[in-house]
Amino acid sequence: QVQLVESGGGLVQAGGSLRLSCAASGRTFSSYAMGWFRQAPGKEREFVAAIFVAAITGTGGSTYYADSVKGRFTISRDNAKNTVYLQMNSLKPEDTAIYYCARSPRGTLGVVTTPLAYEYWGQGTQVTVSS
Repeated sequence: QVQLVESGGGLVQAGGSLRLSCAASGRTFSSYAMGWFRQAPGKEREFVAAIFVAAITGTGGSTYYADSVKGRFTISRDNAKNTVYLQMNSLKPEDTAIYYCARSPRGTLGVVTTPLAYEYWGQGTQVTVSS
């Protein structure tokens, strides 16, 4: 049973920063691509960022971002800690949402932006950005 537990959400003013963490259970965390999604009230869940497994041990995996967060958010992973992070800078009110991390069944993905590509989900953490 894989469990994903997000943390780090909260209330922040526009222009501020937050770092979300997602701790995963299981011994093979490093073998799977991970993603972050978000869902605002009344809207569909949308892709935020994804990170693949590293092609070479010790290097970072390929990363992908939604256009709306590119240049402001950074996804990273620490395989030794079974944790994926989402550093969010220059936050805007429109970033307000529940943020979910997800694990794919593979190390890389052909399409990273669809929730259907991921098989395990965390419970979510609320991020609220005030103007």
